[in-house]
Amino acid sequence: MIETRLMFSLGILEHFINNSLDLSYENKEITGFELVVPLMEASSHYTYVETVSDKADTLYRRIKESLTSMMTYSYLNYIKRVSAKLELNKEDVILAFDYTDEDFYGDVQGVDIHGWTGKDAVTGHFKFLTCSIIGKNAPYKIPLISIPIRMGHIKSQTILYCISQIKDYVGKIRLLLFDKQFIDNDLMYELTQHKYQFLMLGKRTKENVWFFKQLEEEKTILVKEYKVNKNFSTYDGENYVIFLKGIFDPRSEKNLDWIFITNSEKVALGQLIKEYKQRWGIEIQFKIEDEALIKCKSKEMKVRYFLFLFEQMLHVQWACFYKEDFSFKEFLIAMAKMSRKWAKTEDKQCS
Repeated sequence: MIETRLMFSLGILEHFINNSLDLSYENKEITGFELVVPLMEASSHYTYVETVSDKADTLYRRIKESLTSMMTYSYLNYIKRVSAKLELNKEDVILAFDYTDEDFYGDVQGVDIHGWTGKDAVTGHFKFLTCSIIGKNAPYKIPLISIPIRMGHIKSQTILYCISQIKDYVGKIRLLLFDKQFIDNDLMYELTQHKYQFLMLGKRTKENVWFFKQLEEEKTILVKEYKVNKNFSTYDGENYVIFLKGIFDPRSEKNLDWIFITNSEKVALGQLIKEYKQRWGIEIQFKIEDEALIKCKSKEMKVRYFLFLFEQMLHVQWACFYKEDFSFKEFLIAMAKMSRKWAKTEDKQCS
């Protein structure tokens, strides 16, 4: 029974590869079926495709010749099926947004690589924005969409685009969760204009640290006005800024001060920590996904993006359909083993 399910999942991956890279059996160069094995081997062993296969050059060439939009579409096509299977469109949901960085080594050029002067000889990052669902019927924090992020991107446009692509696959969007990387007046203004409630972690600036020292109450709510300049006009907006003093943090097991920003009075008056802590699972999600990381030296965003989506596909399959059977690492190994068996069976039938 488990082998049948694994074979079906490999077929899903083959379909994703074929659609993303516009491959078919009429194309004699290569097909998704031939690429599943090296991709699974690289993913399960945390290595390069070129280390485990002689098909790496062909794979990378096909990726470079393909459209990024087709990769996104192919991923969303699978999410549509998952949504129907789990009935995600029948429940109110919370969506959490996060950035994922992939290290780059070398000369940073162009708008796809974000400059970095950090440690371990890393000179830049490829960056991806992921929107994940948090819902009762979602067995884990499922990544609904991931897109590549270029330098200078406009947060509001990018996030509203993501929502537009997945909104038909989920029910009513009850709340959007963001960390402090997303603090941006234009984003907050546009979300408010589109009637989306959000909860955002605030920054601990010197001003805020000083303000905390003056507070006596455990919870203080301020209304903060702001202005947005766009399209040669100035627009007014306002948010609720909530200061929570000395609240217990279960992760660090310490009493900490918290700052939150929201455009909803109802959210501001509610249990903010309880709402926001649902986002913490996203960080765990990305740590788990790292187990499926396919190493890559390419400077091409398309190549990095395709591999990232392939890793996301594996995570969705495991989280939705195999979490009770395997750990994620065990699932990757089982899929790689089954892909080799699948390939041998096909070779025998063709000989």
